[in-house]
Amino acid sequence: MADQKLTLTLETGDVVIKLRPDLAPGHVARITELVGEGFYNGVVFHRVIPGFMAQGGCPNGTGMGGSDKPDLKAEFNAEPHTRGTCSMARTQVPDSANSQFFICFDDAHFLDGQYTVWGQVESGMELIDGLPVGEPPAAPGKIVSAAVS
Repeated sequence: MADQKLTLTLETGDVVIKLRPDLAPGHVARITELVGEGFYNGVVFHRVIPGFMAQGGCPNGTGMGGSDKPDLKAEFNAEPHTRGTCSMARTQVPDSANSQFFICFDDAHFLDGQYTVWGQVESGMELIDGLPVGEPPAAPGKIVSAAVS
């Protein structure tokens, strides 16, 4: 079976992410399910911190929301948080990931083993680098559409 890819179409172009069901099968299944429902279409990157990460996946753009699905059991793994790593956001509770995710701008090894890595940017990282900065940004970057292939 060929590698599955998640394509996030931003206003500036496409970001292609290699999905890693070998690391986090439940999280990849959730993202794939949400993409199929159109959940991420129109969702913004509500938290963009230079040198750290860009976070999205909150339907109301505040960082306080998620899907109507139950939270996921953590699938922490040994994959390091490096540039382009895609990982699930959560609260202080390990089993609280739902729909929000983040993409690392640089190495963030202090997150290793504490957040579920589920993918790696293969192309378009320069578009993530170019997202408007802020918590939240004044005019946040948006996912126009998302597709899994």
